[in-house]
Amino acid sequence: MKRWSKRLNLKRKMRLFFGIVFVLVLVDASYLIAIWPNWDAYKKGPVKQSSFIEQYISERKQHKWPRLQWTPVSINRISKHMTRALIVAEDANFYSHSGIDWQAFQAAMEHNIEEGRFVYGGSTISQQAVKNIFLSPSRNPLRKWHELVLTFAMEENLSKRRILELYLNVVEFGRGIYGVEAAARHYWGVAAANLSVNQAIQLAASLPAPSSHNPATRTRFFQRRVRKISRYF
Repeated sequence: MKRWSKRLNLKRKMRLFFGIVFVLVLVDASYLIAIWPNWDAYKKGPVKQSSFIEQYISERKQHKWPRLQWTPVSINRISKHMTRALIVAEDANFYSHSGIDWQAFQAAMEHNIEEGRFVYGGSTISQQAVKNIFLSPSRNPLRKWHELVLTFAMEENLSKRRILELYLNVVEFGRGIYGVEAAARHYWGVAAANLSVNQAIQLAASLPAPSSHNPATRTRFFQRRVRKISRYF
């Protein structure tokens, strides 16, 4: 009798567990449907404000941050030195992967384990574009799952050139400085189209922590990144 009672309780617990999982999957699926982009609207045309930029605008006064600097431009008006520096610094296999670079991810995780702390995430340019444009800076596992789903969808719907264009126009290069055009004008007073090799390398070196490490702060970390990227030019 006791054994039968235990089996009955186990079945109830299992039903409850799978019921909760089913509800959570439905809720998450509903969330993804609600935020799912109209990819046709992102295939061409002016670059829209990203979720990161919108968040910055909403929180700027509260934190007394500088005014927003953001001037989106066509990739035709961005120096080729910049696109090359970005790929060297952030995603060497950009043109050969389908959104996720599993080799780079594994290498990043092995490095983190050796360091005993989270140093590198191994995210591709596509993943970073998705995070900046559609999601939030949160590092919770659910957000990472949404990032993966949207990254695969972005790679399916947009060209590599367009993904680069979107990312270069929304990525942060310093507090309140979004996009390569605003960054080029802020740090050197030139247009993105006229960035020199060294200037492009410095902007790429400011990623992934531009508020702390950028051409103005010139921290040791920043200068090490500059030297590392410069080896490929």
